[in-house]
Amino acid sequence: MTEFVLTLISAALLNNFVLHWPLGVDPLLAGSRRQVHALGLATLCLMVVVGVVGYAIWHWLLVPLQLQALRLFVFVPLSVLLIGPLLKCLGRGLPKLPFDGLWPLLLGNAGVLGLALINAQNDQGLIHAMALSLGAGLGFWLVLGLFSDLRERTVGNDIPLPFRGLAIDLLGAGLMAVIFLGFSGLIKT
Repeated sequence: MTEFVLTLISAALLNNFVLHWPLGVDPLLAGSRRQVHALGLATLCLMVVVGVVGYAIWHWLLVPLQLQALRLFVFVPLSVLLIGPLLKCLGRGLPKLPFDGLWPLLLGNAGVLGLALINAQNDQGLIHAMALSLGAGLGFWLVLGLFSDLRERTVGNDIPLPFRGLAIDLLGAGLMAVIFLGFSGLIKT
């Protein structure tokens, strides 16, 4: 249980998929304020499902058949095929959140594919894959919320012309990455 919690915290704060490894930056920069929680929840659910199912396919199908080289050709369609049913289920379960229009943001999220590949490369067990998937999804949602708040605070400020738009967003993301480096001393092994 301790390893599960440490992996979860490590994936969410220390080895964040958006700030530590630049995976999933596209939805971060393209998301609107209205869709922050819908995109965060959809990405969390997609990462958990693809991470666990991808690990199961890797460990119980590809490795025994010695088809490890086909992992990319299995994980990409797996993540693409799960987006539609996941958005429908989330839309039915939580009708107040705007899940419409999230298809391209989830499709362009390299963090989902990166998570499946990292789970296959580590091969430390299903519980570890589940903790890493859950932590990566929670970390993405956290950074998405913080980044949305940062964007909201910079809208009304007097920002010099060369720094407006994407430039201030990238500066803010860089500063958030430096702030998240402060969590590196949180867990000592």
